[in-house]
Amino acid sequence: MIKNLMRGLGALSLSLALVPLLPPPAAQTAQAAQAAQAAPAAEVTTLADAVGLLKVTEEDRAGYTRASFRHWTAGEDATDGCDTAAEVLLAEAVVAPAVGTGCKLAGGRWTSYFDGQEVTDAGSLDVAHTVALGEAWDSGASAWTAGRREAYANDQGADVSLVAVTSRTNRRKSDHDPADWMPPSPEVQCRYTGEWVSTKLRWQLTADDRELEALKVYAEGPCEDTIVRYAPVS
Repeated sequence: MIKNLMRGLGALSLSLALVPLLPPPAAQTAQAAQAAQAAPAAEVTTLADAVGLLKVTEEDRAGYTRASFRHWTAGEDATDGCDTAAEVLLAEAVVAPAVGTGCKLAGGRWTSYFDGQEVTDAGSLDVAHTVALGEAWDSGASAWTAGRREAYANDQGADVSLVAVTSRTNRRKSDHDPADWMPPSPEVQCRYTGEWVSTKLRWQLTADDRELEALKVYAEGPCEDTIVRYAPVS
């Protein structure tokens, strides 16, 4: 009987030893605060001031290929069976589509903000990079590591980096900057300009002279009230 009692106490001691010790509430609060501080705080400024923060340099397309930017990867949730592009489509759906095997999307509804088109077929949409991969290459990404280019190409950390738009309009946008292309819907041009500048500042990308002058036209004119928010990527 004594042996059985000792064995029981030994087992209890072992099980207690295996239970992870949780920090007291105050310590948990401190840990949460530290985690929040670790994430870069979003910068908020006017479009004119944001444009003024852009570094101006010459662009160079030498050596660029789309393969330099690995995409699409497994996305933010590697267990959902959807790649980055599909996750963006799901996040931007006005009416959620059904998700089938292999993340095949059926039904749903989207609004392509570049041209104001309502879309009910995910196959008619592109997930576009606000600042296209070729433009990013010209603006500094050519000097990045492959890992940083992959992170840029799949950036879901800012909701302005990737956008679901009609394939037709995205083809027209191509890799042009605002000096050569703007959304055909005037009512969204200020939004687009702000998101363009936000993306460039987030990734420390540069602008060329023509691009900067085009941005200033909007920032000092019809878009002077536009606010830019961005969280820099280290």
